[in-house]
This record gives sequence, C-alpha cells and structure tokens, in this order.
Amino acid sequence: MNWRVEFRPEVEQDVAEAAIWYESRVTGLGREFVEEVIVVWDRLAENPLLHCRQHPTKNIRWRYPERFPYRIIYEAIESERKVIVVAVLHAAQDHGHWLRRLND
Repeated sequence: MNWRVEFRPEVEQDVAEAAIWYESRVTGLGREFVEEVIVVWDRLAENPLLHCRQHPTKNIRWRYPERFPYRIIYEAIESERKVIVVAVLHAAQDHGHWLRRLND
C-alpha cells in the first residue's frame, strides 16, 4: 500500500527556482533536475522510511536526488501513511529556512 504524498505550497517555488538556475547554466539541466526530484517523490510514496536521513529531534527526514546537491525534506506520519514534503532546498542551505515552515 502506497503512502499519500502532500506538498507545502512553497515546494513548487523551491523546485521552480532551482530548475531555472540549472537551466540557465546548461540547456535541459533544469528539466533533468525536476525529473530527479519527481523520482524521489515517487519513492516516498512507496516507502518514505527507507534510504533517508532523519533529524535527531524532530519527525523530519530527507533524501537526496542522484545527481543534484538538494535535499527533499519531509515529514512521515506513519499512523496516516502520509508524507508531507516541506521543502526542496540546496544541501548547503541552513536548517532555519525549512524549520520555519514547520511552524506555519
């Protein structure tokens, strides 16, 4: 049984900004970035608890796409079999940016 994957409203903007940046560097690279992010989302629907890193004190996990230094940050609510994608951010970006989204 698959998990339901939901997205915070900011996630669309996260992905769009990164895709635009990559596309400005190499034609087609923005599309490849989006495709890799979608692959991660599909895998979250299969099982968000596998192959992930976990925050030490919060119910937050993240996965990385194959080729891009981005984190797909999400909360897995096991009792509801639901995943809420909180952010898609560059791996070097500080935690404060996505932690604020949890409180909204």
